[in-house]
Amino acid sequence: MSDAAARTPLEARRARGGGRRLLWLVPLLLLPVPLFLDQYQQYVANLILVYVPVGVGFNVVVGNLGLLAFSNVAFFGIGAYTAGVLMLKLSVPWWLTILPAGIMGGMAGAAASVPALRGVRLFYLAIMTLAFGELMRWVYIRWEPVTGGSFGMAVPEASVFGWALDAESRKFYAFLVLVILVIVLTDRLLRSRFGRAFVAIKGNEEAAAAMGIPTDRYILLGFAWGGFVVGIAGSMYAALVGHLSPASFDLTELILQFAIIMVGGLGSLVGSVLGAALLTAAPEFFQGLPGFEELLFAVLIIVVILFLPRGLASLLARAHPAFDDRYFRE
Repeated sequence: MSDAAARTPLEARRARGGGRRLLWLVPLLLLPVPLFLDQYQQYVANLILVYVPVGVGFNVVVGNLGLLAFSNVAFFGIGAYTAGVLMLKLSVPWWLTILPAGIMGGMAGAAASVPALRGVRLFYLAIMTLAFGELMRWVYIRWEPVTGGSFGMAVPEASVFGWALDAESRKFYAFLVLVILVIVLTDRLLRSRFGRAFVAIKGNEEAAAAMGIPTDRYILLGFAWGGFVVGIAGSMYAALVGHLSPASFDLTELILQFAIIMVGGLGSLVGSVLGAALLTAAPEFFQGLPGFEELLFAVLIIVVILFLPRGLASLLARAHPAFDDRYFRE
């Protein structure tokens, strides 16, 4: 019998709690990272930080709530364009656009939950939410006076309290703070009665309703929170790339985001981090091989589905209980 299996429930909880306190060392270990990276490598590191909340928000709906919804790329674009428009048209500092971007993403999430609230499930829900993302891309293209149309829009330089984020290393620290806040708040949400309701709905929605759980309310909350988190990621993306285009929020982007949660681990915050890091950084090693990025995504997804149904996070969970997301159920 393995050590993990031999632990009593109390010992497992203590080990998990001690391990989670050690996880707080990770942000501290990341602080000197910019000292060892050149500008392009730092840009990739920043892009990883952008995709962590993207994976977190996507995972809340798909992994924790158990609904096959593909509207995530719409939330991402809405957050990005909200931040970009506020900065360009109204000269709002970037740090003041973060919350509006999240709110707009959350409102879009609430709107995207309507089919689910009407009982649409499985592939029908996937198609309807996918159509929502394509509808938003049509809006980006057609609403040319605001979004710049097909040519996109330039985003002014980001700043935080007057401190210009004119270097990739400065963006890294600002993004790191946002990522930590998103992970902590989502972790608290999933460990509360809301997260337990998500688990119940995913396990058996009819049984959850019979037990008195207002399933519609929690489905709406799950979509809204996922949209809020991904909207914040959109504001980070706008600050990072400096130019927004409808082409950045197409089906290829959706495939990337879905691969992040599948490879990292469904319903896992740790998996969202691992998936974002792997699928953002790995393609950089194959820039000289056109088309290899899509092949990499396909191979990773196939391998994970066949051999690691809970993703890369399950490997860490076997090594230490600190990485085991107890709010997730198969």
